[in-house]
Amino acid sequence: MIIAQTDTGSSGNLLGLLLPLLLLGGIFWVLFILPQRRRVKALDAMRSSLEVGDEVRTVGGIIGVIKHMNDDEVTLDVGGSTIRFTSRAVADKTTPPDPTE
Repeated sequence: MIIAQTDTGSSGNLLGLLLPLLLLGGIFWVLFILPQRRRVKALDAMRSSLEVGDEVRTVGGIIGVIKHMNDDEVTLDVGGSTIRFTSRAVADKTTPPDPTE
């Protein structure tokens, strides 16, 4: 016996295949891309607010005081030595310990 199949149309089938992919793409965007963009924006804002005399930590874990800076480079005073870093190497601004504690 031959069973006749009805043609449901390829557009419905295509939509059924693309909809889950679009949903997964949207979930991926919300869970991974947007938070990363927010972190990068906050990091750029922190780096643009740095001034000479601020204590910072580099991505390598070196903590020092900014002695000189321009758009591309930061010079840190680290225990009497000066080290040049790219501005992108600054991970965050630290607060020096309170000497009264």
